[in-house]
Amino acid sequence: MNVRAMMTTLLMRTTTIQTTTVGTRKGTMTPSCSSSLRRGGVSFVSSLDSFESSTGNRCRGGGGRRKRRTASSSSRRIPTRRGGGRVVLSFSSTGNENSIETLTMTKPDDWHLHVRDGAKIASVVPHTAKTFDRALIMPNLQPPIRTAEEADTYRKLILDAAKTTNAKFEPHMTLYLTDETSERTVEDAAKSGFVRGFKLYPAGATTNSSFGVTDVKKVMPALRKMAELGLVLQVHGEVTHQSVDIFDREERYIEEVLKPLLEEVKDLRVVMEHITTKNAADFVSNFPESGRLAATITPQHVLLNRNALFKGGMRPHVYCLPILKREEHREAVLNAAVGPKSERFFLGTDSAPHPKGAKESACGCAGVFSAHAALSFYAMAFDSVGKLDKLEAFASHNGADFYRMPRNSGTITLKREEWEVPETYEFGGDVVVPFFAGEKIPWSTL
Repeated sequence: MNVRAMMTTLLMRTTTIQTTTVGTRKGTMTPSCSSSLRRGGVSFVSSLDSFESSTGNRCRGGGGRRKRRTASSSSRRIPTRRGGGRVVLSFSSTGNENSIETLTMTKPDDWHLHVRDGAKIASVVPHTAKTFDRALIMPNLQPPIRTAEEADTYRKLILDAAKTTNAKFEPHMTLYLTDETSERTVEDAAKSGFVRGFKLYPAGATTNSSFGVTDVKKVMPALRKMAELGLVLQVHGEVTHQSVDIFDREERYIEEVLKPLLEEVKDLRVVMEHITTKNAADFVSNFPESGRLAATITPQHVLLNRNALFKGGMRPHVYCLPILKREEHREAVLNAAVGPKSERFFLGTDSAPHPKGAKESACGCAGVFSAHAALSFYAMAFDSVGKLDKLEAFASHNGADFYRMPRNSGTITLKREEWEVPETYEFGGDVVVPFFAGEKIPWSTL
């Protein structure tokens, strides 16, 4: 069924949330520039160094293996920095904080998600709904979602796909910003109760971005109306000039577009989506105004560097836009998520499924499907730098706070328990190859 086949409003849940916060831990580690980060005898491979050892030259969608740790465990609570609850971390019986076995945290949100259209919706939404209570849905369908009315139709299809997995799941919507977006369209979005903002795609930047903005000056009236009404601008932060190297496009976007935009529209709140560089991490961290600028971070951009694209051959299932960057950038993005201004960074998977054949082709699509194990992937990254105590804020607090929404109620538990990711998942009559396909990962959700 196409999204335009139906039409009609989100009943917002306004659950009052009791926060869960955590204190600091000892023995943290700053990643080195090597591709393998080692902690507690377990190797974390950021550039798929062990990938070929288990797959030969056969391309899969994942990363290297980690050895399973087993130990009897005892629960222990971590002191809170502010009132309102606690995260429970379960340690091994030795008391070694490098041996956290379970982590119970507030149910998380995914603030950047693609669920596609038609029959594919029913295939992918349950993967997200089983772990997350909310997700911010991207609008780049064909044709794109440009009005609140269209978003409502799409939202109902998503709700229907989620209901058997998680009846509490709430899709929050974004609209596609175009050169023709009017102030009236912005007003209708603000009145809807379920549209959280507009997505700015530079024309040609990523999948289905041909309708994107050709010049930010053309959408200034709409942006000013968004600022006035409290809607958020989500930006795909890359320039698309063919003269600019693909690895430099995020840095150039900050200088050429984002800085002038933030100066021009003073009250506009902006999320820089799926950041990939030290430049973006530093820009968001050092921005002088609190509450105006934030960033989402994907699992692939904190687990992999650009070597992963070419390990043992071309790896189409880790090709995404923005493209993976150097190791120094991966480290910087991960460190920003756990650093002094970590409240400005939050979880946004950018899970973007494509059929296997569309990825494994002469002109493969950009996108990584990570919804099947998203929270486990982030746990791997945070664990690699000894910062599991920071995961809950990143996954469950920071995004809700930036979007001025109540935090979720309920909890979810991560357990250090190895499991093997399937080679494929069903995808609307086709199959999708997931992130870390066929590989064993060390964290599971209960």
